[in-house]
Amino acid sequence: MSGERKAAEHNPTNLRAEIDRHIAEGDFALASRRLRDLWRRDPAPATASFITSRIEQLRGKVALTPFKLAILRSFTVEPVVPLLRAEAFSCGIELDVHVGDFNTYVQDMLDGNSSLYRFAPDAVVLAVRAESAAPELSVGFADLGPPAAQLIAERVIRGYEQWIAAFRKHSQSALIVHSLERPQNPSLGILDSQSEAGQSGLIQRVNRELQRMAGEFRGVYVLDYDALVARHGSERWHDERKWLMTRLPISADHLLPMAREWMRFIVPLSGRVAKALVVDLDNTLWGGVIGEDGMAGIKVGPEYPGAAYQALQRVLLDLSRKGILLAVCSKNNPDDAMEALEKHPGMLMRARDFAALRINWTDKAQNLREIAQELNIGLDALAFFDDNSFEREQVRAILPEVTVIDVPHDPLEYASAVLNCAVFERLTLSSEDQQRTAMYAAQRERAGVEQQFQSKEDFFRFLAMEAELETLSELTLGRVAQLTQKTNQFNLTTRRYSEAQIAEMAKQPGWNIFSIRVRDRFGDHGLVGVAITHDEGDQCEIDSFLLSCRVIGRTIETALLAHIAESAAERGRKRLIAWFVPTRKNGPARDFYQQHGFERQEENGAGSLWALDLEHSTLRSPDWIQLRVGQSVVSKLGASLGGNN
Repeated sequence: MSGERKAAEHNPTNLRAEIDRHIAEGDFALASRRLRDLWRRDPAPATASFITSRIEQLRGKVALTPFKLAILRSFTVEPVVPLLRAEAFSCGIELDVHVGDFNTYVQDMLDGNSSLYRFAPDAVVLAVRAESAAPELSVGFADLGPPAAQLIAERVIRGYEQWIAAFRKHSQSALIVHSLERPQNPSLGILDSQSEAGQSGLIQRVNRELQRMAGEFRGVYVLDYDALVARHGSERWHDERKWLMTRLPISADHLLPMAREWMRFIVPLSGRVAKALVVDLDNTLWGGVIGEDGMAGIKVGPEYPGAAYQALQRVLLDLSRKGILLAVCSKNNPDDAMEALEKHPGMLMRARDFAALRINWTDKAQNLREIAQELNIGLDALAFFDDNSFEREQVRAILPEVTVIDVPHDPLEYASAVLNCAVFERLTLSSEDQQRTAMYAAQRERAGVEQQFQSKEDFFRFLAMEAELETLSELTLGRVAQLTQKTNQFNLTTRRYSEAQIAEMAKQPGWNIFSIRVRDRFGDHGLVGVAITHDEGDQCEIDSFLLSCRVIGRTIETALLAHIAESAAERGRKRLIAWFVPTRKNGPARDFYQQHGFERQEENGAGSLWALDLEHSTLRSPDWIQLRVGQSVVSKLGASLGGNN
C-alpha cells in the first residue's frame, strides 16, 4: 500500500465516513474497530463527541463491558465526560456516567435517597478541590495561627471520614477519592516548606489521612491528584480564566489526561485488564538487531542510548512483580536471541523472567495465539509491545482482541508508554500475583512430565495434589474478590464482586463463601477457586463458581463442587441448584453441571438452570486429591466444615 493511500485511509475525516458506512451496512464489529482506530489517531473533543454518538448506535451490537460511574465534584467536569467515554470505549467498556450537581457532594454522600444511590454506580469518583474541602487551608492561610490551622486540618480529616463512612453505609461501590492539591504558590512563600504545620504540610497531612482511610474502608482508593498535576506541571495544568468564568480549573490540553487518570481505576475495576505483556526483542528490549549487530553491537546498558532499554526492562520486571506475565514474540534466530537474553551484561532480564518464548520466523499473530494457549488465557488478556508499526497494525487487524500498545519513536519514552497503559493497573496485590511467573515455570515442568503417563488418573496421582478448603476470612477476602473480577474461562455465572460487596455478602444469613487453595509436588498454585452459595428454604443455590485457568482440568473443580454439595446437605438442604450463564469466554465450563450429575430444569435467554438431588447424590471428591478443611486433614468431604453462618 502506498504511503499516500495509507495516509488517506487513516485520515480522521475518511475514518468517520468509513465508520458510518460500516454501521449502515450492519458491519458493527468493523465499525467498532475503526472507532478505536479513530480515537487512537485523533483523541480530541470533536472525535470524542463523534464516538459517543456512534456508541449509541452500536449499543447491544458489539461486546462491551458495561460500567456505571458517578462523579461527585466541586468543579466543572462535563467537558471531560465525552473524552472519558471515548477512552473507555477504546478499552472495551461501555461507560454510563452520572454527574452530581455542582458542590453537592456532601449531601449526595450523606443522603441514602440521593440521586447518587438511585443511580447504583459500580464506582464513584469524589473529585473535590482543596478550595472546597479545605477552604481555610487554601485561601487566607496566612491569617491563621498554627493552632487554628491544625484544628482546621483535623476538621477536614473528620469530614472525609464521615463522608466515606456514610457512603460505605449506603453503597458497596468502589470509591475513588481525589487527594488535595498543594498550593502552587504558598501564601508564606519559602517559609511554608520549613514546617509540617505550613500550608503545604497540612494539606499533605490530609492526604496521608486519606491514604489511611483507604486502608481502613474496603473498596476506597486514593487518586493522587497532587502528583498528577505535578507530573504535567502546575502552571500548564491550570486555567485561571476558565476557573473564574466556568468553574473549570483544568486547561483544555489536560482534560484528556484527567480522563485517562480516572481510567487507570476504571479499567481494573471493570476487569478489562491484561494478564500478560508480549514484547519484541530487536529495537524493543535492546537497541539494534542481534542477527546483524551481534552481541557487541546491540545497545542495552546504563549509559545512553542503552539506558532507554534498561528502563523498559525495569518497568517490565515491576509488572511481573504485580502478577503480570511476560512473554517474548520475536522474529529472530533463536540461538542469537537466547545468547543475548542469557549472557549480555547489560540485560536486566533473563529468559527465566518470561513465562513463554516464541523466537522464530512465524507470523506474530500466530505466535500470539500460541502464547495465549500456552498461558491458558484469552487473547483479550494479552498486550503487545513491538517497535515495528507494521507488526502492530497486522496484529490489530488479525487479532482485534489483543491490546496493542502504541510505541513512541523515541526509545527513551518506551518505559512511560508501558507505565501509562491502564490495562496493567492493579488495585490489590495478592501473594499469588507476586509468585505468578514462578507458578508458570512450575506449570511447564508439569506439562513436560504429563507426557510420560498413559492416563490422566496416573498423572493426577503422581502430582500428589493437596487442596485446602476454607470459608472467607480477612486473609482471603482480597484474593477472592480478585478472582471474581478476573476469571473468565471457568466461571459459571461471571458475576463480578468488589471486596466490599463480598464482605457485606458474608455478613448476610444464608450466604456461604468458599475458597480452595492447591499445591502439588511441583509447587504451590495458591488460592485458585471460589464458590459463593445462598441457602433458601430446603435448597442451596450456587451464585458463583469459578476456577483459575492454571488448574482447569485437574479435577479440582470436582473437589470444590463436592464440598459445596456435602456441606449444603449437612445444613439440611435437599437440593443444590445452579445457573450456567454462557459468555464468549466460558465455553470450558458449559457441560460442567451435566457431567457431575445435575439435571437441567429450565433454559432461557440468559442461561440454563441445573439441579442436584442432595439426598441421592454420589458426587465425591477424587481420591487422588488430599483434602484439608481448616487445619484438619479429611479423607472425605462429608467431614468438612459448614459455611459462614
